[in-house]
Amino acid sequence: MSLRDSKNALRGRRPEGRLNTSSVTSRKLKVVAAVTGALLAGGTAFAATNWIVGLSAGSSGEAQSATVSNLTIAATAAPAASNVLYPGGNGDVVLTITNPNPYPVTITAVNLPTNTTYATGYTTSALTTTQTGCLASSPSDVIWNYSTATSGTSHTLTTALTVAASGQPNDPLTVTLTNDASMTSGAPTACENTYFSMPSLTGVTATGGAATVTTSPATDSWTS
Repeated sequence: MSLRDSKNALRGRRPEGRLNTSSVTSRKLKVVAAVTGALLAGGTAFAATNWIVGLSAGSSGEAQSATVSNLTIAATAAPAASNVLYPGGNGDVVLTITNPNPYPVTITAVNLPTNTTYATGYTTSALTTTQTGCLASSPSDVIWNYSTATSGTSHTLTTALTVAASGQPNDPLTVTLTNDASMTSGAPTACENTYFSMPSLTGVTATGGAATVTTSPATDSWTS
């Protein structure tokens, strides 16, 4: 046995099993690097949570309000009026209210034409062929109930009507106005079994904005 082999034997190593010092050093460096990286990452996160960032004066954004468009009110045949007209009596008016605005609109009152502004009679509910002898000019003697000699009088609805935003469910809103048409006792015989297009309303009292929408079809009225 050589002197070198004797030394290796004393150290418990075989000649061919020499320790790879470069591999051990590499592993040590990887461990140190990993620990150092973790410490650096932790230190960075800790620092960020303690750096308080403020806001410059005048910081803002831009908003825009919607435009306001008028409602449209039109006659409709469905549902059919439950209370029908006769001389000296009152009857239902059925209509739809369409809201072109991107927000709900609530109606609390309507404005009526004069009590000498008469409805036009038609032969069917489609309101396409006029009824001879029962026209606004005849006159038909059918008017809005509670209208007066003054145009534009305001009449408050028993219940406010809220029409949904354009394109949403309950727009248009179908409404039956109970007994809000009136036929005077002088109505001509030609107006028997006739459908009427009521005179145009002169206005409404309405406001736009968030509100609980009225479910269609609805029933309402004014009583004075």
